[in-house]
Amino acid sequence: MCELLGLCSNLPATLSLSLERLAEHGAPPTSIRDGWGIAYYEGADVRLIKDAGPADESDWLRFVGQHDLRSNIVVAHIRKATMGAPSFRNAQPFVREMAGRMHCFAHNGWLPGISETPAFRSFRFSPVGETDSEQAFCALLERLSTIWTKAGEVPPLEDRLNIVTVFAAELCRLGPANFLYSDGDALFAHGHRRKSSVTLKVAAPGLVYLQHQCASTGATITANGLSVTAADQTIALVASVPLTAEPWKAMTEGELNVFRAGRIVAQRDARNA
Repeated sequence: MCELLGLCSNLPATLSLSLERLAEHGAPPTSIRDGWGIAYYEGADVRLIKDAGPADESDWLRFVGQHDLRSNIVVAHIRKATMGAPSFRNAQPFVREMAGRMHCFAHNGWLPGISETPAFRSFRFSPVGETDSEQAFCALLERLSTIWTKAGEVPPLEDRLNIVTVFAAELCRLGPANFLYSDGDALFAHGHRRKSSVTLKVAAPGLVYLQHQCASTGATITANGLSVTAADQTIALVASVPLTAEPWKAMTEGELNVFRAGRIVAQRDARNA
């Protein structure tokens, strides 16, 4: 299956070790070699870098590692193709503009039958590629467009969370539905089920997360694969599998967490939606 990585911080941070560890999943002998991408939020906009080739062979990934790209919210993805050709248009994360902000989405799993499911049709948004993941993103944006109606105005978090929770619950009925979604204000992470590379069984956890509070040193420090330059840095990482030796917390099946400024500000169980 694909690999996901999300970052949310109260101050701009740079992915370093964690991105390299994620890329290792795309190197031999594994078969996750069908593209990768990383999106850095720049206010309401996104700096998107992605490629259709294997992550371990990508000059673009080396470019990312050589530059101090900082952001409060980052979404990264390494792809194993299950629907759609290995191509740039099918590489994740996917981004779209809505209400004057860039929205970003990355999915891990497979969703057979999504194109034929009325609940996941979109009239305003259309996929560029052929993946089930992009179809799901378009359907999510269609639902969110009912509250994202004014440019520059962010709807209440509770309203956004209600829509994302119902979307996650319905998506799970189609297949494994681990995803990261961000509107630049918050990072939404939904954990479901994923295929184990060891047992080959599809089961929870689909995502794990780590929260870290950096010491008040006032100097550049490196922790948890992140380079940070300010004191009292609060960081949250969400990934498909633990990327460091620290104690990552497994998300239960259907758990939906909302991160803002490096902290969980809301939680839902999509199974109860």
